[in-house]
Amino acid sequence: MLLDRVKPLDAILATAEKKSLKRTLGWFQLTLFGIGCVIGTGIFVLTAVGAQKAGPGLMLAFAIAGAVCIVAALCYAEIAAMIPVAGSAYTYSYATVGEFFAWTVGWALIMEYAIAASAVSVGWSGYFTGTFLNEFFGIHLPTWLSAGPLSLGGVEGGFINLPAMLIALLVTWLLVIGTSESAKVNAILVLIKVVALTGFIALTLTSPAFDAAKFNPFLPAGVFGGFGTGVGAVGAAATMFFAYVGFDAVSTAAEETKNPQRNVPIGLVGSLLFCTVFYILVAAGAIGTIGGDPIMGANGPLVTGSPELARQCAMPQYADALVCSNEPLAHVLRVLGFSWAGNLIGVAAFLALPSVILVLMFGQTRIFFVMSRDGLLPGALSKVHPKFRTPHVVTMITGVGVAIAAAFFPVGSLADISNAGTLYAFTMVAVAVMMLRKQDPGRARSFRVPAVWVIAPLTIAGCVFLFLNLPSAAMLFLPGWSVLGLLVYFLYSRQQSHLGRGIVEVVDEVGGEETMIPIHPPKD
Repeated sequence: MLLDRVKPLDAILATAEKKSLKRTLGWFQLTLFGIGCVIGTGIFVLTAVGAQKAGPGLMLAFAIAGAVCIVAALCYAEIAAMIPVAGSAYTYSYATVGEFFAWTVGWALIMEYAIAASAVSVGWSGYFTGTFLNEFFGIHLPTWLSAGPLSLGGVEGGFINLPAMLIALLVTWLLVIGTSESAKVNAILVLIKVVALTGFIALTLTSPAFDAAKFNPFLPAGVFGGFGTGVGAVGAAATMFFAYVGFDAVSTAAEETKNPQRNVPIGLVGSLLFCTVFYILVAAGAIGTIGGDPIMGANGPLVTGSPELARQCAMPQYADALVCSNEPLAHVLRVLGFSWAGNLIGVAAFLALPSVILVLMFGQTRIFFVMSRDGLLPGALSKVHPKFRTPHVVTMITGVGVAIAAAFFPVGSLADISNAGTLYAFTMVAVAVMMLRKQDPGRARSFRVPAVWVIAPLTIAGCVFLFLNLPSAAMLFLPGWSVLGLLVYFLYSRQQSHLGRGIVEVVDEVGGEETMIPIHPPKD
């Protein structure tokens, strides 16, 4: 039967205990890891994209996306502490709804993390060219070297985003040399981001230019723009959801965490709560000072990433518009006359956004690693570097893919596509929590979701609702990617699966001696 391959939870935990990555991360590092991913592109770059979709209603969009993430985080906290292994939603699904659905989740997560890392690379490129090169050195990088082609939603005259491609490759190298080294760099960069955003909040909210009238009309595109349109407050929430998903990267690091039953819930919930406050305050400061009105077309706000919006933003009357900036926070401060502060914000983004790329690529490579360990992907992908003790093969493959996507596509389109995979994974986590409560109620749970039969269904409903409010192109990308994944599964993975062959792989340490424990193989 297609759905009868459910991996025993005890086998998953035993495999993780015997064949595990080095446990080096504590709760503080995990929280910084989550903050490093959550505070990033959503504020430094996607503020402009969200404002184009919803205008001042971006504030409501943050609240909607945050509400969905809070209930999802509670589900993640219970199951990540209960199953402290690499693989995130993929592993949780394997132990509950079985291999087939676990494969679809893992395949979606591969898309989510890789495309998200590409989106952040594009966002970093805007600050690199706008602040670092232009403001400090007076160097204007040619458009054909700093933006993707217009035909793909980029900029007229664009051909390749070279800075975005290069930063993705640089982060790939950093991840290859070791997780602990990466975590130390990440901690420094998180501090830079928090200090920079605190300064932005102080300057904008106390500025004489701040005027509550700039929030009127609060919802120029309405609350609900219609399914598939990607506009309105809900459409903006579906995009800004991208800015909240750092906490699920924390769960992928569970297998490298000391005392995961205690530290993973702290890292998940703590990073989310900390970052939500920053989102709302920064958005209020940006819109309340220079305004955030979207550029309208005949049928409402022009679509972000569209050639028409790119042409409108090139007109002189929109030179100061928030929605047209590739580096919106630095742009806001320059318009207010704080050029020095704008440049500092630009430097902070330039220095700190690579930490977001780092966390996302870290999560993606660990999904690949655990799927390979289960036999669903070639074993070569789970090879560990003899010196650095990291999965270097899959890290390098991921880095090349991320770099190519970053070189040619705009940040808004990449974020929406990434969200489609994220929302599916979050839905399956909520399903897994409920199934484990039924299937294994007696297992120890260091953290329990309060009112799980309310919280978990709310998570599912919220994720489905946001998915239906993504732009239609982003919604269609996930089914297309899933079809490709099903071909891989039925042509290769199902036959090679360790569980399907009736064995559970246990390895004393990464790259160490293997033993195969026979179990009763499921019948097809």
